Amino acid sequence: MWGSGSKKKSTKNAKIETLVGRNTEITGDVHFEGGMHVEGTVRGNVHAEDESCVISVSQHGVIEGDVKVPHISLDGTVTGDVYARERVELAPHAKVNGDVYYNLIQMAAGASVNGKMVHKPAEQPLLLEKGQTGTRPGSGGGSGDRSERNDRGDRAGQPGRFEAGKPGS
Repeated sequence: MWGSGSKKKSTKNAKIETLVGRNTEITGDVHFEGGMHVEGTVRGNVHAEDESCVISVSQHGVIEGDVKVPHISLDGTVTGDVYARERVELAPHAKVNGDVYYNLIQMAAGASVNGKMVHKPAEQPLLLEKGQTGTRPGSGGGSGDRSERNDRGDRAGQPGRFEAGKPGS
């Protein structure tokens, strides 16, 4: 589905233990373990209990709240922020109305994010010793506000709308 020759994904190994059916609506926060698949509506925050958890949201699935998981495969709608410690997969019908915090992201043409997309590497932060600066070797270093700008001249990391596969994006 995501192209030929792709590496083995841990999301395929997750056993679905929690299913929200297409005609089901849950109101309240959901905490889950293992795999969760959403075909219906969840009105509340969704949190994974451990690092092996995976959530998939079908084209008809809707989550109205924040999602905090290691892995998410989204083809439906999330109205809230998405925090994925490992991987985010946005399929063609995916819509996020909120910010996306990710380590690794895969976005298909047609998916949209109405908010910030913020890269959060999974690696541990560098520990500084006395007298060192907070820059990585070879990064150019320095201090002050040096926000990078994207192709449109907007500051990187600023709120905005991004749609994959659209001209000018």
